[in-house]
Amino acid sequence: MKKIDKGRKFVQDNLALFQCPNCQAPFINVVENTVSCANQHAFDLSKKGTLYFLNHAVNTEYDDAMLVSRRKVLTAGLFDGIVTAVAAALPTDKQTILDVGTGEGTPFAKLLAQRDNIDTALAFDISKAGVNLATQLETDAFFAVADLAQLPFADATFSSVVEFFSPSAYAEFNRVIQPNGTLIKVVPNHFYLRELREMLYPAGSKHHTYDNQQVVDLFMQNYPNTEIRDVTYQWNIPADLYADLLHMTPLHWGARPEAQQMAENTPLTSITVDVQLLITKFD
Repeated sequence: MKKIDKGRKFVQDNLALFQCPNCQAPFINVVENTVSCANQHAFDLSKKGTLYFLNHAVNTEYDDAMLVSRRKVLTAGLFDGIVTAVAAALPTDKQTILDVGTGEGTPFAKLLAQRDNIDTALAFDISKAGVNLATQLETDAFFAVADLAQLPFADATFSSVVEFFSPSAYAEFNRVIQPNGTLIKVVPNHFYLRELREMLYPAGSKHHTYDNQQVVDLFMQNYPNTEIRDVTYQWNIPADLYADLLHMTPLHWGARPEAQQMAENTPLTSITVDVQLLITKFD
């Protein structure tokens, strides 16, 4: 089945999951490859079987080369420990799940491969390049290009929402997550990628270490009953992927040229992955 046919079938079978991001009306029609709402706002499926819900062009810092490097490194397993921890935190009953800010999609695809209780899976990102790359993965997930602040999904749609290092829009999360649903947010912890940080940035500078306290505090303000789980491990860097690891993260882009050059010429053999899972259950 072609990707556009697969995407059209998914939307036809799951039309009630969506709503128009322009007027919040439900979608009511799928005619050929066009989806339309009750107020006649229309969105066309791409050849890759995705829907593009943005009303304006968006420039992101995630270009094609960076996304390809990210795909290589994540496929090799950099985030595997994180994915396993998220999988363990998900409920065991049947799930309709959303991945927020999916990027090129590898962590979500690996998550779906670990759980057999996910009936329906959707993911979105504001980066069209990332979503296009995500469609190359072997997964039954449906991908869309959308704005976190105007989710194109109906109220109380998802039993679980996950986000790997993505920004949050708590009012939208509260709207689309079902009663008794689960929200899992992954945030960097103090020692996340510490070897790169210490190589690229001088001691005492903004990026030399990482402090996630403001992010955690805001999450806790919205969800006081949050459970926090720490996930920390060392990942051995394949020699042929060191350059990709270096270029997949904004840490490299913002460093001084001389620090970038030093990092290029001084390959690391391992890297620290240190994150927190913020897990909350909705009433």
